[in-house]
Amino acid sequence: MALHVPKAPGFAQMMKDGARYFSGLEEAVVRNIKACKEFAQSVRSAYGPNGMNKMVINHIEKQFVTSDAATIIRELDVEHPAARLMILASQMQDSEVGDGTNFVIILAGALLDASEELIRLGVTPTEIAEGFEKGLERALEILKSLVCYTVKDNRDVKEVTQAIKTSIESKQYGNEDFLADLVARACISILPEQTSFNVDNMRVCKILGSGLLSSQVVQGMVIKGHVEGEITQAEDAKIAIYSCPVDILQTETKGTVLIKTADELMNFSRGEENLLELQIKSIADAGTKVIVAGDKFGDMALHYVHKYNMMAVKFNSQCDLRQLSKTVNGTVLPKLSTPSPQELGYCDLVCVEELGDTPIVAFRQKGKESRISTILIRGASDNYMDDIERAIDDGVNTFKGLSRDPRFVPGAGATEAELAVRLLEFADTLPGLEQYAIRKFATALEAFPKALADNSGLRSQVILEKILDAHLNGQKNVGVDITAENSLVDVVEKQIFDLYQAKFWGLKYAVDAASTILRVDQIIMAKRAGGPKARGPQGSDDES
Repeated sequence: MALHVPKAPGFAQMMKDGARYFSGLEEAVVRNIKACKEFAQSVRSAYGPNGMNKMVINHIEKQFVTSDAATIIRELDVEHPAARLMILASQMQDSEVGDGTNFVIILAGALLDASEELIRLGVTPTEIAEGFEKGLERALEILKSLVCYTVKDNRDVKEVTQAIKTSIESKQYGNEDFLADLVARACISILPEQTSFNVDNMRVCKILGSGLLSSQVVQGMVIKGHVEGEITQAEDAKIAIYSCPVDILQTETKGTVLIKTADELMNFSRGEENLLELQIKSIADAGTKVIVAGDKFGDMALHYVHKYNMMAVKFNSQCDLRQLSKTVNGTVLPKLSTPSPQELGYCDLVCVEELGDTPIVAFRQKGKESRISTILIRGASDNYMDDIERAIDDGVNTFKGLSRDPRFVPGAGATEAELAVRLLEFADTLPGLEQYAIRKFATALEAFPKALADNSGLRSQVILEKILDAHLNGQKNVGVDITAENSLVDVVEKQIFDLYQAKFWGLKYAVDAASTILRVDQIIMAKRAGGPKARGPQGSDDES
């Protein structure tokens, strides 16, 4: 008979065997801070134009090679609850702005790192969190005064290219001019007059082969694949779009037909064929030149489509079908019926082309504006093209941001350095304990110029001292020069700009995450039914 070991009275007695419970500053808060610091450190080396790539292999063995923090954290299976709070904050930044996810994680990690020293000195986490929130209010006030560039006309390709170049440069250093021009032309072509810009109207199609400089913008839509028949081109085409198969209609219920002679069999088949031909003929009589289906084309239906000189295109995705309906301004019909003039779409040119050895079907609109635009990416490998797509995605989201708020602040760490200097001055005016937290807030902001210098192989401490000295002397646009050793650069002259909205929301989300983590004084982890699982970012036993 097994010996019964009694549990200690208190909270542990109420939990299942194997449950873990941490409380107090030393156990709960410091453990959380340690986990978040290590997680932030893992993505900090990916920050900036010279950031290192990470190789991430996810749970289904898919491999990613990228420096994009949003992709890295999306594919990681982090289990530590405090680190997950940082991830949630960065995901909110991604959904709100579309860029700056690494900014949120690095700042939240730096804030928690700075707060650990104050906790050791006896300042309570609640006082630190309140100080951070007060520092955030002041930082957002200062941020408004740092605006150094405003896009006056968001339909001017040159002006927009200059604005979005920095966000693309952080992912594709060296290719930023070419990619920024591509993204600017593609975005401006689909910018509506009345409503706001929609990111979903920008498509990316990746074609293996050639090089990046062979990439191009297509006004309209491009899909990989081939047409279903022999007709491969249609100009000034009216398009009928169906989400159903183009084939003989199937009855909803099963039926039995008794056929006794060969004539009866011939007549039965002929009746179905005549009905199908009448349907295809009525579609052709409506002026249709192209039939697009979200399902298969039957052999008999394809025969009649050819007979009436129509082009047949099959789409494998209902999402692509909806985007095509936007491109050609047509209606997706749920069943094979004659479309009305209002339901037919229109396209200047539908054709089959070949890029490398990949066949594509292009729906091209020759006008200056279209509702959907596609960037055709060329490259030597799938991983490389995936990384180009992420850089383009950042550029498109920056365009979305500037179409709402066209203000930009200095990049290259200049904004963070100026905020750090101004917050230190603000802390000197405060009498209470929150001044210590605000000083640590300023120290946390210094992590960005240091990260840019470190990742570029420069002496970060020397660079930081020079930048802070320049900002103390009123040079608020001085940042890190990653092209020269231990030197500074005027970011306005070099035209290195960060979106104001990205900095605004990044500061808010990072401080909110850090304050939430600091206010946790107990971690209660119930026993898992399936036994121990993989650990979180630091691989220790203080995760759930």
